[in-house]
Amino acid sequence: MKGKKMYPWLVVAMLWFVALLNYMDRQMLSTMRPAMMEDISELVSAANFGRLMAIFLWIYAFMSPLSGIIADRLNRKWLIVGSLFTWSAVTLLMGYATSFDQLYILRAVMGISEAFYIPAGLSLIADYHQGKTRSLAVGFHTTGVYLGQALGGFGAVVAGSFSWQMTFHTFGLVGIIYCIVLILFLKEHKAYTIETEEKKSVKKEFSAMLKGLGILFGNISFWVILFYFSAPSLPGWATKNWLPTLFSTSLNIDMEHVGPMATITIAMASLVGVLIGGYLSDKWVQRNIKGRIYTGVIGLVLTLPALLLLAFGNSLVIIVAGAIFFGFGFGMFDVNNMPILCQFVSPRYRATGYGLLNLAGISAGAVITNVLGKSADAGNMGRDFALLAIVVLIAIILQLTILKPTAINKTDD
Repeated sequence: MKGKKMYPWLVVAMLWFVALLNYMDRQMLSTMRPAMMEDISELVSAANFGRLMAIFLWIYAFMSPLSGIIADRLNRKWLIVGSLFTWSAVTLLMGYATSFDQLYILRAVMGISEAFYIPAGLSLIADYHQGKTRSLAVGFHTTGVYLGQALGGFGAVVAGSFSWQMTFHTFGLVGIIYCIVLILFLKEHKAYTIETEEKKSVKKEFSAMLKGLGILFGNISFWVILFYFSAPSLPGWATKNWLPTLFSTSLNIDMEHVGPMATITIAMASLVGVLIGGYLSDKWVQRNIKGRIYTGVIGLVLTLPALLLLAFGNSLVIIVAGAIFFGFGFGMFDVNNMPILCQFVSPRYRATGYGLLNLAGISAGAVITNVLGKSADAGNMGRDFALLAIVVLIAIILQLTILKPTAINKTDD
């Protein structure tokens, strides 16, 4: 089955649903605050809600390099299955929470478990899809991320129709059941081999880990990719966690109605962006070795005016236009991160590399989530959204001037 031409796309399809659950389970909390704060009074404070969202990001960030190192050394199928089962069980348990402290602990555990998925999932897709289909494959997988983000916006609707507890119970159970599909049909496929004696020696495992980190951090291109990935993560996570609040505040609309509008608008635009960005990147890189880089830069350029529209818009048309531009541009950028990494890092260290990217990007997201929580209480959220355009502009300049790939797919260490 692994040898058939369609199986690499079946892998993308199976992991697409995992990506959807990954983002839906983490994202739906962002629109359910009004329903939950009736039972958990600490959530009345936007700063407390920011802390709840940020603890997930901090834990996720610091676990990502470790999860990448493990994914490069062990069977990624079982890492993915274990990750999905654990965060789905946590989602289910959140429906039984009765205090802020319980939610805080569960979000921290969710951060640990979800961190093991993306480096393993993307590196597995990269190994199955070489060259001409890599960006498109990553793009299809990433549509699951954005669709999950969009469906997460319906958390407030489901909670309003039934209860926030039932919402967590239902989606947690779906993920637990889906683990069975992965166990039966998902197969590992490493593009390199690990010697048997290395697996049995703790010393050699540790030495291999240090070698991988040394190779990555000794590469100036990796440092640029690290900043290029993390800088747009500031507005990226700001929109994920606070765009519903910004919409509600700017338009004076209840969260139950504006939550789906905010998340669906930006997520659907991102979904289109990743498909177009993936297709364009795969075609462009065949003619120009920097095609993937140029595609990502075009996407980031589109986010610059979008942030200003989101920050200062005072009508539905202007703010929705900003969300569409930002989502489309961010999707074009997002879909090319792993393919660009593959141009500078060999298969043996790609999950580790992407784990480090997650550490930088999500740490930036955790910082901005806390900052915007305080900004929301002070009434300055729009202004702070606009300021995020500055770091994105710096990332664009560094990407264009420093990154000079020599191959579509780097194969040596």
